Amino acid sequence: MAEAADFPGMIPSPARRWLRRTAVSLAGLPLLAGVLAQTPAGAATQARSDQSTTAKAEPTGSRTVSVSINHFTPQVPTESDTLTIWGKVSNNSSRAVTDASMALRVGQKMTTRSQIDRVAKAGARLTGTEGVPAGGEDYQQDIKTIAPKGSVDFQLRIPVKELDLDGEGVYQLSVTLTGRSETQQFEQILGIERTFLPWHPEAPDQRTRTTYMWPLVSRTHLTAQSDADANQTPVFKDEDLIKEIAPGGRLERMVAEGSTLPVTWVIDPDLVYTAALMAEPYNVQDAEGKIVAGDKDNQKIARSWLNSLVKAVKDESVVALPFGDPDLASMAHGGAAVKGQQGSLSHLKSATEAAASTLSTVLHVSPNTDFAWPAEGALDPTIVKVGTSAGASNVIARSDTFEESRRMTYTPSAARPIGGGTTAVVADSRLSKAFQGDMTSAEKSTLATQEFLAQSLLINLQAPEKQRSIVVAPQRMPTTAQVVTMAGAIRAQQGDAWSQAENLVDAAKAQPDPDAATKVPSAGSYPASLRKQEMPQSGFEEIRAIQVRLDEFKVILTNPERVVVPFGRAVDRAMSTSWRGRPDQAHSYRQSVREYLKLLTEQVVLIEKSEAKLSGRSATIPVTIQNNLAQGVDNLRLRLTSTKPNRLQIEGEKFAEHEVEVAAGHAQSLKFDTSANASGRVLVVAQLLTEDGRKYGDPITFSVKVTEVPPTVLAVIAGGFLLLVLAGFRMYQRRKRIAARRAEEQNDGNENGPGGGDGPAGGDGPAGEDGPDSGGPEPKRPDSPGPEQPGSPDEQPAGAPQPEQSSDPVPEQPSDPTPDTATESTDPSGTGERVDR
Repeated sequence: MAEAADFPGMIPSPARRWLRRTAVSLAGLPLLAGVLAQTPAGAATQARSDQSTTAKAEPTGSRTVSVSINHFTPQVPTESDTLTIWGKVSNNSSRAVTDASMALRVGQKMTTRSQIDRVAKAGARLTGTEGVPAGGEDYQQDIKTIAPKGSVDFQLRIPVKELDLDGEGVYQLSVTLTGRSETQQFEQILGIERTFLPWHPEAPDQRTRTTYMWPLVSRTHLTAQSDADANQTPVFKDEDLIKEIAPGGRLERMVAEGSTLPVTWVIDPDLVYTAALMAEPYNVQDAEGKIVAGDKDNQKIARSWLNSLVKAVKDESVVALPFGDPDLASMAHGGAAVKGQQGSLSHLKSATEAAASTLSTVLHVSPNTDFAWPAEGALDPTIVKVGTSAGASNVIARSDTFEESRRMTYTPSAARPIGGGTTAVVADSRLSKAFQGDMTSAEKSTLATQEFLAQSLLINLQAPEKQRSIVVAPQRMPTTAQVVTMAGAIRAQQGDAWSQAENLVDAAKAQPDPDAATKVPSAGSYPASLRKQEMPQSGFEEIRAIQVRLDEFKVILTNPERVVVPFGRAVDRAMSTSWRGRPDQAHSYRQSVREYLKLLTEQVVLIEKSEAKLSGRSATIPVTIQNNLAQGVDNLRLRLTSTKPNRLQIEGEKFAEHEVEVAAGHAQSLKFDTSANASGRVLVVAQLLTEDGRKYGDPITFSVKVTEVPPTVLAVIAGGFLLLVLAGFRMYQRRKRIAARRAEEQNDGNENGPGGGDGPAGGDGPAGEDGPDSGGPEPKRPDSPGPEQPGSPDEQPAGAPQPEQSSDPVPEQPSDPTPDTATESTDPSGTGERVDR
C-alpha cells in the first residue's frame, strides 16, 4: 500500500529542535566508533578475534548481549505517567561483560508507516538513530558484571516528561546496554532492543473508526457417521475440541476476552453446531477406530462454553461465515476445472442458509450473512465471483492485495466498490498481521503490541482531518497467546484518544476514498504460497462423486432429510479453509465421507440367487430385495431381464419391472411370471432402477435351467394314470360283490332260526352261527381246533388227508390301505432352486 511521505504535519519548529538534533548527532559519535570498530579500519582487531574463535564466531559489538523487553507500561502513556520497562539482558559471548549500564534512549520521531517497518526489522544492528540516554544517569541501571552465557534482569523507570518528547507522534524507543568485555576494552553499546512509543498529548481532529474482527473458527471434529436412533447421535473423530473450549483453551479465551471488547464476532456456524452436539450424549472413534461413548464431563464443558458465548454475543454485531467456512479460493481455482462445478456453488448457497439458521437456533441471534472471507484476504476475479455467488455483496480482502496509486498519500478507508454491486472491505495488512508470530514469550507479545499501537496512531496522523474506517482481520485461528496479546492491544487502543470502535457492517457502508484502488488483481497475481495450500482438483472430483452418489441415494428414501442434511454438512466441511496446509488429512476426511455413504447405499441390495430349474412351459421366479437401513425405501423398480428372450420370456417380454417398497430392516420378494419356448440354460439379470431409469446398486445374474417334457413321456404318464383308474374300479366292483354275498349268507342264516334245526341248540347251522339261546360262540379248547380252523401239520393224525392248496390269490381285505403317492426317491436333491409353478 502506498503511504504518505514525510509530510509537514510534524516538523519541529523552535531552535530547541536544532539543539536536540545536534545533541543526538554528538551522542552518536561513540556509537559510530563502535560501528567503525567492526569495519575495515578495525581489521587487525577483528583478525585477532577471528583467530581465537572456534568454528562458531564469537558475537561482538551490539550483538554481544541480547536485550529483551518483557514489559512496557503504560502502553500509551500520558505526560503525567512514569514509564516502566523491565526485561532481561543475556550475555551471548564466552567473555564476561563488565562496567555495564542499562539506559532508555529516545530516537527520532517517525512520520511514515514504512519507517516503523524498517525500525522493527533493524534488530540488534546499530543505525545511528538510536538517540541519547533519556533523563541522564539518574534513570540508568548499572550492572557490574554479566558472566559468560549468563543473564541479568533489569528495570528502568523514568517520568514521561523526562523523555523530552517534541509533539504527538510515534517515537523509536531503545533499551541499550553499554559496557566493556575482555575483547572489547572501550565502552560501547553491546546490546539493543527497539520498540515504539505512541505519543498523543492532545485529541486529534478526527478519531479513526476501527473494526476488530473476532473470528471463532476451528477445524473439523465430526465424522459423517451417526447412529440410527431418533436423535441421530453424532460420531466425533476426536475430542480435541474440548482442549479449545475448556478453561484456558484457545476458544475459551476468545469468548472470555471478546465479551469485554468492542469487536465484531465472525463465526463459523459449524463450530457452534459441533459444540452443541458435544453438549449432548455423543459417540467418538477411539484410537483403534471403534465407536465408543463420549466423556460425560466433556458435555458439561461444551454446555458451559456455549452459555458463555450466548451471553457474549447478545446484542452484539455477529457475522456468520457459510457453514464450514468453505475455501472460496480453492473453489474458484481447483473446482472450476471440475465438471459439475455448479454443485459446489449450490453447496455454498445451502451453507449460507444453514449458517443463519444454526446461529439463530443455538445462539439466539440474527447474524449477518452478507460477507465472504477468502483465505488471507487474497482476491482475484474468480474468487470474487465465487464469493458472491451465494448472495454476499461484501468480500473481505487485505490491503496487500491492492496496489495503491501514488496519489494515495494516506491509508484509505476499508470500503471500496469493485464493480457488480460488490464492495471490497479491505482490512489493513500491517494491523491484521501484527500478532501472527509466536506470542508465547513476553518479549514478542510486548513488541507486537507496541508496534500495533504505533501503526494505528500513525494512520490517524497521516490525514488527521479525514475520518476513516479501518478494519483489522486477524488470522482465522489465533493461538491462546495471540488471543491474549490481541485483547491487550485492543484495550490499550480503546483507552486512547485517536481511535473509536466500529462494527464490520458499518465499516462496509462507510464512504470510500475516491483515490483508493478498486481494481481486483488478475488471477496471475494470486500469491503462489497461498495457491500451494489449496485443495487440488482431485479433491473436488472426490466431492463431486460424493454428491452424485448422494443424489442417487436420496430419491429412494422415505425420509431423505435424515441423510441429505448430515451429508450436505459433511461436504461443506470437506471444502473448509481449515484444511489448508493439511492435504493428507483433508483427503482422508473426504474418503471417510465417501466410504460411509457407499456403505449406506449398499444396505439396499438384491439377494444372490442360485440356479433356478424350470421343468415346464411356465413358472414363477421370485427375486428378493433386502433393506438394512433404518428407514424405508421406495421410488425403486426391479427389472428382471432375460438374456435369451427367444428361449425364456419374462411376463411375455424380454424384461419386466415391478415397483419396490421395503420397510426399514425388512425384505421384499417380487415374483415374475416366466414362459419357456425351448429347453436349456438362460442367464437372467435382476437390476434395481430409480424412478428416472438410473441403475441403483449392482445387478445380480443367475441362470434358469429349462427342461422340456417329450410327448411320449406325457402319453406314458397318461396311460399309467388310466390304468390306475381301471384298477381302482375293478377293486371297487370286487369288493361290492363280496359284500353282497356276505349279506346274502347272513339272510339265509336268519331263515334257519330257533326251532328250525336239528342241533342241540335248536339249529344245525354252521359253526359260529349260534342260536338265540346261546351265550355266544362256544370257547374252543386249545387241543380241539374248530371245524373251520384245521390244526397245524404236526397236530394232524397220521394218514389224514391234507387240505388242497389253492392257486388263487389271497383275496384283498377291505381294510387294506391303497397307496396314493409314488415311492420317494432317496437320491440327494439337486443344488438348484426348484421354482413354484
